[in-house]
Amino acid sequence: MLRLAQIVRESSMRAVSILLAVVIVMLVMGPGRAEQPGSLPGTVVLPTKLSFDALLERTQKAIEASGMLLVCKASASQGAAARGIKIPGNAVLMVFRNDYAVRMLEASVAAGFEAPIRLYVTENGDGSATLTYRKPSAVFAPYGSAALDKMALELDAVFDKIASDAIHG
Repeated sequence: MLRLAQIVRESSMRAVSILLAVVIVMLVMGPGRAEQPGSLPGTVVLPTKLSFDALLERTQKAIEASGMLLVCKASASQGAAARGIKIPGNAVLMVFRNDYAVRMLEASVAAGFEAPIRLYVTENGDGSATLTYRKPSAVFAPYGSAALDKMALELDAVFDKIASDAIHG
């Protein structure tokens, strides 16, 4: 019985130590670090005067007009709304095309993890919306493949045009 009490006390001390370490890490990292997507290499952040719904619709139309495919759309705000909860609008648009997928995989199977490329539409506090994405050249750069880098530069132009068309109409 005495041994059991000692084990429980040691386990509690370990749990407190772990909790304390987590709190210290959170304090050192500081608030808002994850709220700064523009700090990641190659990230493009484009605030607009458009409403969330307008920017989302225009971005989806620009994707289609570019010849790329909207592979998937995920929206926490739409999911929350279905549960009766209102949060600021957000949607992740996952965009790619099979011919790029084949080239990507020929250059690097591991790079397949990065596809599809994402565009993120978020609603701002004032009712406007922002379009954020990482340039494909930044997304694929860590794989160190000349063929992948060449393809990524082509995709940079495609994604830049999608963003421009979405914002400027």
